[in-house]
Amino acid sequence: MLTDIAFTLRAGEVGAIVGPSGCGKTTMLRIIAGLDRDYEGSIARPPDGRLGMVFQEPRLLPWRSVDDNVRLVAPEIAAGELASLFEVLGLAGHRAHYPGELSLGLARRVALARAFAVNPVLLLLDEPFVSLDQPLAARLRDELVVLVDRYAVITLLVTHDIYEAVALADRLILLSARPARILADMPIATPRRLRTAADRAAIRTEVTDRLTALGQPAVVV
Repeated sequence: MLTDIAFTLRAGEVGAIVGPSGCGKTTMLRIIAGLDRDYEGSIARPPDGRLGMVFQEPRLLPWRSVDDNVRLVAPEIAAGELASLFEVLGLAGHRAHYPGELSLGLARRVALARAFAVNPVLLLLDEPFVSLDQPLAARLRDELVVLVDRYAVITLLVTHDIYEAVALADRLILLSARPARILADMPIATPRRLRTAADRAAIRTEVTDRLTALGQPAVVV
């Protein structure tokens, strides 16, 4: 359940919705994407409607190759642009492979490639790196940052991992437990590429201090 949720994201901005498991983060993304219409309220999406979405599971068609899975959603993508996208995501050597031949990390890369292939105006990410070990998740986050900066896309990430949110976002939107409401909307002044380890630690401390002051769990993991 969600209640009194209201926020706006600018072009090129990355917002991270952070909240405990089961609070309604995925439901919020489904509503924004137009997949769930059982709600009260209004949503203003970019008018041209180009939406990219990455689900918790890669959701690839097992009978199609990596190349075909991506081309299926973007049949008119230029060959050079697709090659560049695959290069950033480390998929250049896997274009002819099928999903059953891929590791989970590679499958998640294909899901990201599929979302960016449509040149989205709005990108929705539902815990895209869940179940990956930390070093691999960190590499995928770095690759995602390259693409978000390249495409200047409005991005909304939902996660229960404050470390992930601080690594990727320009703004942190902290949710309570069910019924989810916004506890805090925190802009991050330092650009992602300029944040040091000390900067990220300070932001995490600010988040946990704010949650503690609001009577919420001190660490969202």
